[in-house]
Amino acid sequence: MRYAILLVLTLAACSPGGLRAPDDSPYAPYGIASGEAVPDMEVGHRLMLASEYELALRAFTRAAGQEGLTPDVLVALGTANLGLGRLNQAERLLRDAQAKDEDNPVVLNNLGVVLMERGKTLEASQVFRRAFALDPEKSPQIRDNLRKSLAKLDNPGYTPAQDEAVQLVRRGSSDYVIAEYP
Repeated sequence: MRYAILLVLTLAACSPGGLRAPDDSPYAPYGIASGEAVPDMEVGHRLMLASEYELALRAFTRAAGQEGLTPDVLVALGTANLGLGRLNQAERLLRDAQAKDEDNPVVLNNLGVVLMERGKTLEASQVFRRAFALDPEKSPQIRDNLRKSLAKLDNPGYTPAQDEAVQLVRRGSSDYVIAEYP
């Protein structure tokens, strides 16, 4: 009996874990706070890329509560509403963002996308033209959106192919794409 207890204690001392999961465990850690929280704006942008517009809208709303209604937050809220098909809200939010940051090509591009979706092609082409003129990088997305709006203006029956949809832009490295016209 004594040898059995000694054997169990010896084996227990050799195990690496104890009460804590090993560092190379495939399971998420529990009970231990690690790292910084991801900002709500970044969470929202990741959700937008995953086409989770409702969840992104919630994340952007939390960011608005923390940061205020900055142009970036307004653009994000407008873009999420656009993804949900709420064109009136999207246009209102993007116009508010444009009023706060008149020379921002990202704001103008996304406003132009909403205007295209609403069938306001003339105004959309003017907004895209201004966005392209203000864009120091001459973004291919904004250029393509301008080209598509002008083509639709010249030929009202013009409908771009699915792979030529009007594209939203965000600050950073990713794009949002709206899949089709109304």
